[in-house]
Amino acid sequence: MRISFVGLPGSGKTTVGRQLARRLRLPFVDSDQAIEARLGCSIREFFDREGEARFRDIEEEVIETLTQDPACVISTGGGAVLRQGNRAHLHGRSHVVYLKSTPEELFRRLRHDVSRPLLQVADPLARMRELFTIRDPLYRETAHFTLETGRPSVATLVNMVVMQLELSGHLPTC
Repeated sequence: MRISFVGLPGSGKTTVGRQLARRLRLPFVDSDQAIEARLGCSIREFFDREGEARFRDIEEEVIETLTQDPACVISTGGGAVLRQGNRAHLHGRSHVVYLKSTPEELFRRLRHDVSRPLLQVADPLARMRELFTIRDPLYRETAHFTLETGRPSVATLVNMVVMQLELSGHLPTC
């Protein structure tokens, strides 16, 4: 079984994914870390040097590989759904969870994070709203189910994912 998380930057994909993997005793893979390992530098450095299009090419290659790995939990980068190939591989080869957060909520979480290249702009909240408008339909297209991340704790979100997996027959009920 492969479980993948999609959502905007800061929605909790890595945090929830890591906890879910621990709970299910599955390996956890962060696609951004896999990309950085392949590049030999940070995504930000590569982004600045080579541009977004080249980064998306590498990201697509990494996601294509990760979605063929044995059972694992995958956290994807926020823009992974921009490529049709990624959406198809994620949806067809894993059970996809969309962690949906409002742009305002994400702005509160990320306003001091300088490691995210797409948010290094004059008005990061406006940028987050723009990203949400573009990406939300793509996340929904890719996902098997959606969880609102507004108030629940990480543990509650993990429990909700487990419950959805049980209800859909992907996990045996306890």
